[in-house]
Amino acid sequence: MFEIVVLLVLVAAIVLVTSRWRISPFLALLGAALIGAFAFGLPTSEIVTTISDAFGGTLGNIGLVILFGTIIGVVLERSGAAIVMAEAIIKVVGERFPTLTMSLIGYVVSIPVFCDSGYVILNSLRKAVSLRTGASLVATAIALMTGLYATHTLVPPTPGPLAAASNLGIEDSVGVIIAYGLPVALVSALVALLFANAFLRRDVPLEPAGEDDVDEATDYAALRASYGRLPGTFAAFGPILLPLVLICVGSVANLPSAPLGEGTVLTVLDFAGTPVIALAVGMLASVGLLRGRGGRTAFNELVESAIRVAAPILLVTAAGAGFGAVLAASSLTDFLSENLATLGLGIAVPFLLAAALKTAQGSSTVAMVTSSALVAPLLGSLGLGTTQGTVLAVLAIGAGAMVVSHANDSYFWVVSRMSRIPVGTAYRTLTVATGIQGLAAFGAVAALSAVVL
Repeated sequence: MFEIVVLLVLVAAIVLVTSRWRISPFLALLGAALIGAFAFGLPTSEIVTTISDAFGGTLGNIGLVILFGTIIGVVLERSGAAIVMAEAIIKVVGERFPTLTMSLIGYVVSIPVFCDSGYVILNSLRKAVSLRTGASLVATAIALMTGLYATHTLVPPTPGPLAAASNLGIEDSVGVIIAYGLPVALVSALVALLFANAFLRRDVPLEPAGEDDVDEATDYAALRASYGRLPGTFAAFGPILLPLVLICVGSVANLPSAPLGEGTVLTVLDFAGTPVIALAVGMLASVGLLRGRGGRTAFNELVESAIRVAAPILLVTAAGAGFGAVLAASSLTDFLSENLATLGLGIAVPFLLAAALKTAQGSSTVAMVTSSALVAPLLGSLGLGTTQGTVLAVLAIGAGAMVVSHANDSYFWVVSRMSRIPVGTAYRTLTVATGIQGLAAFGAVAALSAVVL
């Protein structure tokens, strides 16, 4: 019982210092690892080695993948490729279904681009679509927000799922996570879309418009023009589709039946499908989006910007791995394994942990890193010790990391402020929507677990 008390105190301390006192999650997790090591009675000669080995190993396993994925996202954002992808989806779906259009745009764009950045980029487009179709601005805000959120927490190469995969030891199975994560994210987005449609023709009072909100169509035209010459549709989608296809093909090639061949073919596909190589190919493809924008100089500047974005995520991920290594080395693992196995909660445990952490401290990434570190030693006792089970644990954690977005989440404020939604209304719409979509995602994961486990 002492071990449980220590764990609860450590988790509560992480939440408190990161949400209330605004201490860096990196320092909070590292401090929790050190304090926990002493509290659990680990030999002092092994404490530093346990934490540093996990810290360095995680950076080695996942560092380049997160960095390359971040570079792709930054290039798509700064080159206007995200706008091109959005317009391509509008051409296919049309403006007849404005909420569906915005949900699908968010679903695609947020695979490489952070949901916060995605909303900032696409907000003018959202307002323009609302203006042209007569749809409620609140409905399109919910649809875009939840579409972005769905893939942000469930589909690599966004950092959260990658960090969880690394902590759970399946960074080589990213292709399987993508293959399962895409339909789970789609279910999540579509269920949230139904909620958004409840406001489609409803007149919801918004905060007074500023000067920037007088003519949404003009705003979008100005935004589009600010990028200069936009890339072509194929070029815009290339940096996303190339790595996703390579990773998935590599995963298929490695199936026991070798459906794509053996020998040299298998070696080539396996190498190209390695996440770090696949994302490096996507990064190189993104260079072509910068033609006429300063070329090499512009790309170097974007790489430096991406490094600044990725560095805190990498450090938080590695610190979370150190915390997880301390938990795994302690007697807590045996205690929880013996007791959780009798409860039969299975796939619900990673979901509930992530949901509790997300709701308490606000950051989806921190929730995924911390909960995956906590769950890693327990996979066997939860019946999730196989590769398939661990993949489902990653997705359950991603589903929990949506529940719920409220005042302690920066994304909540990005969406509500840019959409002019009053705080009270935002709680009744945006917060409820993220809760619904998180539960829907977990429902899809639970259904998958019943089939594949």
